[in-house]
Amino acid sequence: MNGAGGAGGQAAGKLPMVSHRRVQWRLADERCELREEEMEYIRQFHRHEPGSNQCTSFVAKHIKAPLQTVWSLVRRFDQPQLFKPFVRKCVMRENIIATGCVREVNVQSGLPATRSTERLELLDDNEHILKVKFIGGDHMLKNYSSILTIHSEVIDGQLGTLVVESFVVDIPEGNTKDDICYFIENVLRCNLRTLADVSE
Repeated sequence: MNGAGGAGGQAAGKLPMVSHRRVQWRLADERCELREEEMEYIRQFHRHEPGSNQCTSFVAKHIKAPLQTVWSLVRRFDQPQLFKPFVRKCVMRENIIATGCVREVNVQSGLPATRSTERLELLDDNEHILKVKFIGGDHMLKNYSSILTIHSEVIDGQLGTLVVESFVVDIPEGNTKDDICYFIENVLRCNLRTLADVSE
């Protein structure tokens, strides 16, 4: 969704300020309440240092499936379409999944973008951390970087998983901090809802 170095910033233009609030992004009303001990995950793993023209936020989702089931989907950097419904196609530049590898993602219609180039910054199978940075594309999300972590928990007496995803990104010209955070948060919530559906 973003492009470091400004790639595609003008091509995508402003966020769809009216339609994305009223029609496309109704998942904005879905909230995930976190306990104080769960907020510690945010403080420990999701530390961003936004600049003066950047914003940062996070979303979370409780999933009624074991951690290993959820992680087996999340870690597939080569197949984001497994739980990201806006991804139409993904092609890896390399044949392995390792820090520094790059994927080319084609996006479904309905978003203000058609493609994104994304680099894997970290894949930690022990701590269950995935870090991704967008390095190109025809979208407006310049210098976008995300951190996704998953944490084991018990839900209704069964093994479950808490998923947390945070991001930092430049605020595009002509948009506000609230605009860009609202937009990204809802895309991420849609991804996590799909991740829950697939995992459960």
